[in-house]
Amino acid sequence: MTYRSEALAARLEQGARALAGFAAGLTDAEWQQRTSLDGRKVGVVVHHVASMYPIEIALAQTLAAGQAVTGVTWADVRAINSAHSEQNDAITKAEALELLVRNSRAAAAAVRKFSDAELDTAAPLSLNADAPLTCQFMLEDHAVRHSWHHLAILMRTVAADRGVELARAG
Repeated sequence: MTYRSEALAARLEQGARALAGFAAGLTDAEWQQRTSLDGRKVGVVVHHVASMYPIEIALAQTLAAGQAVTGVTWADVRAINSAHSEQNDAITKAEALELLVRNSRAAAAAVRKFSDAELDTAAPLSLNADAPLTCQFMLEDHAVRHSWHHLAILMRTVAADRGVELARAG
């Protein structure tokens, strides 16, 4: 483990804890609420974040090995998200939170195994127009950021329903 891999893993864990803490406090009605962004239920989005960690880590490991990530497009991501939403429409809070904890722990453990050289290794990433991107970029833009990204959307969704306006940070 290096300082960088530890810092990345800690940020991933922090985001997962923040998402889990928010989700744990939701009412049943809020859990079923649909986001204005894409219409997915709040609970489905929490489960989505949890279920994507293994894929995001696998893509980062591919880049760390110096291999190109090919055949992955944003259209594929949208299709995966749509299928996931349909298949997990009735996901319970307990099931989603258990998966979030389990998969975020496994993801953080995998991140801690990356060396600085692996974090710096770049290879073409089809998701980003085959730009040669580093393993660290992939981690930061996906596994580390993912919970934060969706947490912000879910907070706005729930706040709007509660009639509360959230102040934008920064």
